[in-house]
Amino acid sequence: MKYILVTGGVISGIGKGIIASSIGTILKSCGLRVTAIKIDPYINIDAGTFSPYEHGEVFVLNDGGEVDLDLGNYERFLDINLYKDNNITTGKIYQHVINKERHGDYLGKTVQVVPHITDAVQEWVMNQAKVPVDDDKKEPQICVIELGGTIGDIEGMPFVEAFRQFQFKAKRENFCNIHVSLVPQPNATGEQKTKPTQNSVRALRGLGLSPDLIVCRSAKPIEMAVKEKISMFCHVEPEQVIFIHDVSSTYRVPILLEEQGIIKYFKQRLNLPIDDQPSDLLMKWKKMACRYERLLKVCSIALVGKYTKLSDCYASVFKALEHSALAINYKLELMYIDSTELERATEAENSVKYHQAWHKLCKADGILVPGGFGIRGTEGKLQAISWARTKKKPFLGVCLGMQLAVVEFARNCLNWEDANSTEFDPDTKNPVVIDMPEHNPGDMGGTMRLGKRRTVFKTENSVLRKLYGDEMFVEERHRHRYEVNPELTHSFEEKGLKFVGHDTEGNRMEIIELENHPYFVGVQFHPEFSSRPMKPSPPYLGLLLAATGTLNAYLQRGCKLSP
Repeated sequence: MKYILVTGGVISGIGKGIIASSIGTILKSCGLRVTAIKIDPYINIDAGTFSPYEHGEVFVLNDGGEVDLDLGNYERFLDINLYKDNNITTGKIYQHVINKERHGDYLGKTVQVVPHITDAVQEWVMNQAKVPVDDDKKEPQICVIELGGTIGDIEGMPFVEAFRQFQFKAKRENFCNIHVSLVPQPNATGEQKTKPTQNSVRALRGLGLSPDLIVCRSAKPIEMAVKEKISMFCHVEPEQVIFIHDVSSTYRVPILLEEQGIIKYFKQRLNLPIDDQPSDLLMKWKKMACRYERLLKVCSIALVGKYTKLSDCYASVFKALEHSALAINYKLELMYIDSTELERATEAENSVKYHQAWHKLCKADGILVPGGFGIRGTEGKLQAISWARTKKKPFLGVCLGMQLAVVEFARNCLNWEDANSTEFDPDTKNPVVIDMPEHNPGDMGGTMRLGKRRTVFKTENSVLRKLYGDEMFVEERHRHRYEVNPELTHSFEEKGLKFVGHDTEGNRMEIIELENHPYFVGVQFHPEFSSRPMKPSPPYLGLLLAATGTLNAYLQRGCKLSP
């Protein structure tokens, strides 16, 4: 097993996740089996209870793990399926060690950060690195490990110490450290500064790790003189300094790395049994990146949510839309609309914001209402859904988006004026969305219906079934506490809102479709989590096809994309 540790310096959010994913993609293109581990030094057990504004979206895995969004990058880039233990947190490690201590496993010894916590980290990494993540179920050969945060953070120290020890345990030819740093360019001078990188590498060396590669992030391409300066002051060869400037799409990053000789370096440094040249897989990435940059036709989608100030809050939704747009040769224009700005209360408080939000919604080619929690902004989402239904705008509702589509239909088509979800109004006379029988309102963490579940189509006359390739069932990832009330579904079906998919027992409503509408679809699951750059998610692809007016032609071709 070969281990590649990716650390970061100067600032967090520098792009370690994309670089780690890109390195994995390059090695996979050379015919190696690659897995990935993300280490988050926070004390939370997992990402499940975070506000999206804290760390971006919560990504859900097949096994129900609620993890950091970087694991989504790994899955999309490497086309693998990870597990919750591929995300290590300080909370998980301490919980593991404390449980062992309570069990008496340390035989009366004083339990300390060194060696017990550091040993637990190393043991976890070695065990998880062996777990197969590809469809062929073979043990991986390479494990890319991303250490979250920044070198020097107090909370990350035990992990850095664990890897300082681990480099000797794994042996030099099996362990490699890549340090990602920032090369800022102040506007006042326009000069690219190397001092932050020098200080960051010095701090890393002081903790006992020497970088084998220094990946420098910058806004613009870095000059050769800067490369030579970093090489001299950071004690590495010039070819060990890699530049990654801001690019038009993340699909470009593996190509930039490959152009700078990273395959040849890894072959020598880790003694890998590979050719110097990448395979067809990286050629596909190159073609995809070139195609992305040449797209001319534009499709605009309005994303109506309440976490619109930070794009990472809907990272997987954005990627799923982007994959689908690319598949049909359209450039995606994603317009984020804060759902509260569509509400009547905003019109009274700030009429400019209100009218701007409605202007965006009206000019969009399609409307998407993603998942979420809590009552804030729900009335605005209901307004957007009503607009999509009555104006025959292509619409996709995901999780809460589907539930609100049912609420909107109940209020405006069934005339159940107080119809609501028990999440927002526990005393409603028409509870069209109810909490699940197994929901425990006590603990918040890990109490939802999580992970990959089967959805069975109950009719052949379904647009989503056709988009999924006419399968009898699909398996998608879930993350919800509430669901459509199964006792009231017949009232909706009589009026044209069909529940075309349900769970294996037939009790849980999973997919809705509206008759006599170009595309009005709601799904209880989160299809965005399984979307891949070369395998777009069918519900999102359907939305883009309908928004560009090509859905019927696509279905007539037997769900084959035009060349």
